[in-house]
Amino acid sequence: MNLPNLLTMLRFALIPVYVAVFASDSSNHMKWAFLIVVIAGLTDILDGYLARKYGQVTSVGAMLDPLADKMMMITVILSLLITEHIPWSAGAAIFIRDAGMIVGSAFFHFRGKKTVPANWMGKLTTILYYLAILFIFFELPFARTYLWGVIAFSFITSFIYIFLFVGLNKDEEEQGSAVQSTGEETDKKAPPA
Repeated sequence: MNLPNLLTMLRFALIPVYVAVFASDSSNHMKWAFLIVVIAGLTDILDGYLARKYGQVTSVGAMLDPLADKMMMITVILSLLITEHIPWSAGAAIFIRDAGMIVGSAFFHFRGKKTVPANWMGKLTTILYYLAILFIFFELPFARTYLWGVIAFSFITSFIYIFLFVGLNKDEEEQGSAVQSTGEETDKKAPPA
């Protein structure tokens, strides 16, 4: 457990805090709830920066970091759906994409496959979603159109992620096969004892 992973865990802890603030009867509850989303976003940027700068990138962090992002985003989207700030069709598109990424990442991680670390495309998608949430929270007129643009971009990044994942694990399997066949050839060449 290192500082970047602790920041990721903090992001998980902020989810129920967000729900409690968003659901409160305070007149400024939307602003306070959005502030919590911003804090979560800042911890996301900070944990990635620290992990890379100090060489603290771990396989656990590589799996938990995007999971924390997605869980926070799903919670925010659910709260906006329930209060009818965004249409159900947009919510369904977001959930299909994020659920697929979460389930797929967890499934392949526990099968021993390499996970593609969070990269600039994932971070950019997250930032664009945070902007969409800002526009929705403050009820700007173009907020829904912008949200649909971000949803389309998120599907593009998901397809790129899948392509990178397949390539990463294919290279790993080919290297493993090459090492195994080299070992078999060595055994064949070795003189009998």
